[in-house]
Amino acid sequence: MTRPSGFGSLAGLDALRYLANGNLLGVPMPFILLIVVSLVMWVFLHRSVYGRYLLASGRNEEAARYSGINTDQIITLAYVIAGGLTAVSAIIIAFIRTRSHPHRTATFMSSMASPLQCLVVAGLRGGDGSVIGILIGTALLQVLQNLVNLLGIPSSLNFAVMGAVIMIGVLADQFVAARRNRVATQT
Repeated sequence: MTRPSGFGSLAGLDALRYLANGNLLGVPMPFILLIVVSLVMWVFLHRSVYGRYLLASGRNEEAARYSGINTDQIITLAYVIAGGLTAVSAIIIAFIRTRSHPHRTATFMSSMASPLQCLVVAGLRGGDGSVIGILIGTALLQVLQNLVNLLGIPSSLNFAVMGAVIMIGVLADQFVAARRNRVATQT
């Protein structure tokens, strides 16, 4: 079985290698990158016109369009941002995999793109998602992954367990939202 080798010892990529494997004052750089990107996304989503447009488009696309928002452009830009975050994560993961500790991938970077993508897509769905909520959810998924490892569940089922937990969470959220709407319409 071959092991993924990432970028190997390719010259000229020292800055990216440092972002993937370096430490700043004892804190791993991928974690610092996660915090920086999270702060930028918080400002972008909650303190910019684009963020308001994205949330408006997600809550009611037709009403946003009637209010003068170019919803097609906003939604396209949301997916571009999500794709860019995925690309950054993939590059960092490739550099992490060149180290002798590939398990670090799960520790920090397997979670970097997905929570921030969720935040962007939550805006598209009209969610009230927040960066803090996404980061807490990501931390809980990491705890779940560690629990799966401690319980001795085969690693091949790791993603199935995580997916099932996410699906249960989404279904529970949909149930609570439907119930809240039902109670609101009755009063």
